Amino acid sequence: MNSKIFGYIISAIGLLAIAISTPKIMSSIPLSSTIPSLSKYLLIGGVILVGVGIVLVMSKTSNKTKLGKEIPIYKGKEIVGYRVVK
Repeated sequence: MNSKIFGYIISAIGLLAIAISTPKIMSSIPLSSTIPSLSKYLLIGGVILVGVGIVLVMSKTSNKTKLGKEIPIYKGKEIVGYRVVK
C-alpha cells in the first residue's frame, strides 16, 4: 500500500479518536465509566496518530523523485554531464 494512502487512513483514525474523546460523546459510552481516564488516553493516542499520519503523507516516495538511472556522458576522459535512462 502506498505510504500516503496509509498516512491518510491513520490520520482519519486519529481524528476519529479525538472526536470520540469529547466529554459529550464519552458520557454516552458505557465503557467510559469503568476506565476513568479513557478520554485522556483516546485524546493522546489520537494526536499521536494524526502526527504519524501527517509525517507519512508529507514524506517523499522514491518513485516520484527518481526519474531513472543516471549514466555519465564522457568527452575524452572527463565527465561532462549525466543522462537519465529509464
